[in-house]
Formats: sequence, structure tokens, C-alpha cells
Amino acid sequence: MKICVYTLGCRLNQCESEAIADAFSKRGYAIVPDGQPADLYIVNTCTVTSKAEQKARRMIRKYAAEPQAQAVVVTGCYAQLDADQISILADRVVVLPLDKKANLLDFPEFLSVRLSEGFSPLEACRAFAGLDGDALSALHVGSGGNLTGQGEPSPFDYDAASFSYHCRAYLKIQDGCDNACAFCRVHVARGAAISLDGDEVVGRALALEREGFHEIVLTGVNLTMYDHRADGLGGLLRKLLAALGSDVRIRLSSLEPDHVDDRLLDQLTDPRMQPHFHVPVQSASDVVLARVNRRYDVEHLSHVIERMRQVKVDPFIAADVIAGLPAEGDAEFRETCEFFVRNQFAQMHVFPFSPRPDTPLFHATDRVPESVRDQRATVLRDLSARLHSEYVGRQGGRQLEAILEQRKKGSWYALTGNYLKVRLLDVPPLSSPGELVRVVMDPVGAGQVLPIARFIG
Repeated sequence: MKICVYTLGCRLNQCESEAIADAFSKRGYAIVPDGQPADLYIVNTCTVTSKAEQKARRMIRKYAAEPQAQAVVVTGCYAQLDADQISILADRVVVLPLDKKANLLDFPEFLSVRLSEGFSPLEACRAFAGLDGDALSALHVGSGGNLTGQGEPSPFDYDAASFSYHCRAYLKIQDGCDNACAFCRVHVARGAAISLDGDEVVGRALALEREGFHEIVLTGVNLTMYDHRADGLGGLLRKLLAALGSDVRIRLSSLEPDHVDDRLLDQLTDPRMQPHFHVPVQSASDVVLARVNRRYDVEHLSHVIERMRQVKVDPFIAADVIAGLPAEGDAEFRETCEFFVRNQFAQMHVFPFSPRPDTPLFHATDRVPESVRDQRATVLRDLSARLHSEYVGRQGGRQLEAILEQRKKGSWYALTGNYLKVRLLDVPPLSSPGELVRVVMDPVGAGQVLPIARFIG
């Protein structure tokens, strides 16, 4: 039976999807990429923007219409908040809300048993979704349980040993968020912030090292909220770096600015920490930040970026930015653009403001007109393209580390430590995906789409 796991949204969703795929693979199911026919599709959804939800609905309908498809299981943040809306998209759709998502790791065994009893895949999916808490807990214990082998499923049961869709390892260390940003729906879906025990994080990282991974991406809903009332993310990195060997690199997913402190920044000096940082800036106007309940100001943002540049040579610093937030006038928008230029960001992920249900800004009366919002989004995307081009242009002649990702049509492609996807030349013939290599960047030619690098060791 063929399984396709399709992911929308953040790296945490990618991490959880890999764990779901790993659970199916261990039970003997074939994992196939998007674009190949599958018997069962699992769609891991996002609710950050209305466009993310629209794309989820489009993919759910597409998969449900595939001739070979027996069922489409939908989970994730969107499924948690709008299960009824999703369930009517097609007859083959089965919704598993986020509060049952950890149970998906027990589903492969349940499915195998039900299929052997003569259930159809759709019947088995519906039966699984209909299990109550006691039945799910009993199934979970029977499948091996959580971290201690018993009790309720945990969000940290998502612990893949193999990765079907990535050459780098993803390690979930945090979930939920205690902030209540006025535009954000994710904290409603994910709940309060929780952290995986530090010793368990180290143990899982060491297991990934033994599996041969050279890069571990730490993920969470709000990564910098990890253990923030105690040693914080900086304390965890200190433990990890002391335990891991010299050939393992650590990459951090999005770093919310409010809990980026000197304890964390000091650990970034270690050469095994990748020179790539993603900061959800959202706005660089104090007026707007206060209006949408962000818990930092531009002065703190500037300090964080300055320190990142002190600990790494020309790091790739990316940002999320929302165009047209309430209270964003022309002056506030200009402040944001000037901040990105002044701090030489390498890329911005631009989102037009999308009023989300269940958030304070859903009925905001000071919203920016949509035409102005969209125009500002275009300006920001153009600015991002220019800043990215300038960043790539500075890389010519630099020696960097990279992870080999795939060989396609005779060419190797890799991801550098500073998050550049490159076409790699002169790769030895026996190389394989996941290898850590040294490369030198070629100067970027006019009109060149993808940077080129050369293998040097």
C-alpha cells in the first residue's frame, strides 16, 4: 500500500510529517512523493494565512479525486480549528484534529490490523478517527507507548529515525506558544508552550548522529520559548554542543525575537551552528508592533541582528514580514523597509495581512485597504529579491560547508550552511545525499538563476 504525506506550513509540520512517514515505513508501507499515485494521502495542514487554508482545500480535493486514492486523512492546525469545513470537501476525507495528531503514529498498526480483518482503507480511517480517548490511549500503549512506554500520546512522540522527504534530520523540541499576537491563530490551535526534556533532546540528537546525519534542524512552534523560564534555548544548545561530535551541524528554525537573549547568542559562536537565522520580524515599526501585541521593539530587534552578525561572518538572515497590518501607515511601512535595507537581510517571506478568525484583529477597524496592502506586499517582495541578489553576489570565492541533497539529470544540488541552494560541480562519483562537503562559490553571472559551487573536499 502506497502512502503520500503532504505538508503545508512550518518546519515543525515538516518534522511531524517525517515522523508520520517513518511510522508507516516501519510497518512496511511504501512512502511516495507528491506527484506519484498513492492509496492513502495524509495532508498536514497550516492555518497561518487564508491562502494556506485555500491551498490545503485545493490539495485535499485533488487527492480525493485521484483514481487510486482510497482515503485522504487531514490533520494539523487547520484541521484542529475547522474540522467541519474540511470534512465536507469530499466523501473520502477523514479529519484527525490536532488534539489527536500524536495518535497518527499508532495508525499504521491499526490500519494493518483492520485491513487484515477485511476493512477497506476508508473504513479503517473512519474507525480510527472515531476512537475515543480511552481507546486511543489503549492503542497507544499497545503500540509501544510514549517516551516511557505508557500513558497518553505526547506531542514529542514525533521522533523520526529515518526521513523520507529530507536529507537533514528534524528534531522537535518545543510545541505551543504562550504569546497571543493579535494576528495569530496558531497559538489557539497548538495551545500553551511546552518543552522536551533537555536530556531527552540530547539523547535523540545522539541517535540521529549514530544514524549518520550531519545536520539536525531544531524545530518548534516558538523555538525561543524553549525552557524560557529556566536555562532557555541557549542552555540546551550548550548541552547539545558538548555531546555531539565535530561532524554534526545544528540549524535553528524560526527564532521569535522576544526570547533571543545573550545566553542563546553566545552559543552561536560555535562553528557547528549554521550561519542562517530566520527571524519573524513582522514589522519594524514600534507603533505597529505594539498594536498587534508583539513583545519586543525595534531596538531589541536591532540588537539581535547586530549580535548575529558579530558571531557569524555575513550570515543569511531571513525574516517573515506582514504587509498591511492594522496601524501601518505610510511612515510605519517606510520604517520597516528601511530596517531591512539597513540590516542587510538576505530574504523576506512576505505575507499580506490576512484577518484570522478567533484573533483580536479579525474585526479590526483600522485595517489597511486591501489595494494598499497588496501594493506594499509587492514592494517588499521586490526588495527581498534585490537584497537576496546582493547577498548571493557577495558569496563569490567564499569557502562554505554544504549538505548534498539530490542528483538530478546528471547534476548535484546542495544546501550550504548559510542556506543557499546551489548546483555543485566536480562532485566525486561515489557521493550520496546527506554527505557534508566543502565547496567554493563561483561568482554569480548575469541572469544566473541558481548559484554554482565547486566541490573542494
